[in-house]
Amino acid sequence: MSTIQAPTFADVEDAAARLKGHAVLTPLIRSEALDAAVGGRVFVKAEVLQRTGSFKFRGAYNRLSRLTDAERKHGMVAFSSGNHAQGVAAAAGLVGCPAVIVMPSDAPVIKVESTRALGAEVVFYDRFTESREAIAERIAGERGAVVVPSYDDPFIIAGQGTAGLEAARQLEAAGARADVLLCPVSGGGLLAGIGLAFEALSPQTRLYSVEPEGFDDHARSLKAGERVENAAGGRSLCDALLASTPGEITFAINGRRLSGGVAVSDAEALAAMAFAFRHLKLVIEPGGATALAALLCGRVKLDGGVAVVIASGGNVDPAVYVRAIGG
Repeated sequence: MSTIQAPTFADVEDAAARLKGHAVLTPLIRSEALDAAVGGRVFVKAEVLQRTGSFKFRGAYNRLSRLTDAERKHGMVAFSSGNHAQGVAAAAGLVGCPAVIVMPSDAPVIKVESTRALGAEVVFYDRFTESREAIAERIAGERGAVVVPSYDDPFIIAGQGTAGLEAARQLEAAGARADVLLCPVSGGGLLAGIGLAFEALSPQTRLYSVEPEGFDDHARSLKAGERVENAAGGRSLCDALLASTPGEITFAINGRRLSGGVAVSDAEALAAMAFAFRHLKLVIEPGGATALAALLCGRVKLDGGVAVVIASGGNVDPAVYVRAIGG
């Protein structure tokens, strides 16, 4: 188990102060069509409208803004399929820090191009035969750089948790209380941060992780009471959600806070993307649409209640998006 101290709600509040003026306060979007489709009242937290197109900028900036002068000079290394890559690249540019991103060779071209456009150096690896962690550690050792994990870091988790802090306060302002919250999950950093915020501000809300079929390590870990791994070699269109196991720090939070975990198919994620296009006017990538898909498919029943759905990212490959919306 990790000896690193898990973040607290106070850390989420501190991250919010640090992100003020840098991150977008994303809206909670309503849709009568969505309410009718699921039999309840739904608020969609549109992190697709966040800087770099996903929630990842929140944690990245919260972490990188705390680098010392010496650390900024030597730079940082991250590993990501694309959304953390872009968030880190953007944050690195803001704090004046060189960034190297280790990305899978099959990452969507749009994510690779966007990462490079933000000024980061990209190093490719084979996700089926190589360890991105080992490659990042090697580069960090050679350059004296800091490794910035995509989820298992207290500052990353606290930064991601600002999305939950905003959502809870936006709900309160709207006079609503959420019965359930559904969130796409890979390593678990976003949901862990949201969990800290909702534990403090809306403890009655039941939280659910939503993963792609074949990558339901959170759901299985919750049932087992310990972290378990996904089988090797699996594939999914939800490229942002392919972590092999929950993080140590993130599962320490999620393991006690979550009410359950569910999984959706690629086809169901694509259908949710099409629904978001037609009714919410949002562009959502497959991984970012899993929570919406779970609600639309009835994996979590609303029964007239109130739900928050996290639309976590919108950096979708054009060909995949055409496939989703039937163009």
